[in-house]
Amino acid sequence: MNTYTAEVCRIQDLTHDVRAIELRVLDPPTMTFKAGQFVSFEVPKEGQPRPVTRPYSIASPPAQDDRILLVLNLVQGGPGSSYLFRLRQGERTSFKGPAGAFYLRDDGERARVFIATGTGIAPMRSMILAQLHRQPDRPVTLFWGLRSQRDLYWQDELATLAAAYPRFTVVTTLSRPEPGWQGVTGRVTALLDERIQSVDNLAIYLCGGSAMITDVTARINAKGLCPIYREKYYDE
Repeated sequence: MNTYTAEVCRIQDLTHDVRAIELRVLDPPTMTFKAGQFVSFEVPKEGQPRPVTRPYSIASPPAQDDRILLVLNLVQGGPGSSYLFRLRQGERTSFKGPAGAFYLRDDGERARVFIATGTGIAPMRSMILAQLHRQPDRPVTLFWGLRSQRDLYWQDELATLAAAYPRFTVVTTLSRPEPGWQGVTGRVTALLDERIQSVDNLAIYLCGGSAMITDVTARINAKGLCPIYREKYYDE
């Protein structure tokens, strides 16, 4: 892994606790990575004599090699998110990368299904954008589980992509919606039984909490055999 120096060029609060941070790479001036990979920051942790390492998935596509986009929750007491949330526009930071075995594969002619919960959408966004650019006619489906309306973001962007790419389908479901929600409800795992009848020609990508990963893997395996790629997310 290389060490990169970067400058914070954009900060956007997406929800009450989710922030997008765009970093412009300065030294080296570009970064080559695979869609779905992550970078790591060494950050201070209270009570620890040495910094701890925290990984964050890249949410931007590899074609954009002069900057990367990170998306993360603010976790009270979490050393990684606390450090990144303190960064201000124009400030410099450093990270190592890219790394990670969770990335977009060459799955032949298989349709791709991406299943994410919470900020597990970050590597999925990178992979989806890369896939739509490479093979716009290949079927791509995203199932994204969030809690309530206040946790929604990127809905307009995803709708625009779905309109531009007819083979791209997006389903966002809320597990605890507030009154007035007209969309899909329930946990993202329940969508599999309703919307995936066969896995014969699918490649599945999962990113989120360990319970979701375990549940979805079991449900998919009960339907048959297909490639399943996983990334567990831990918010700190």
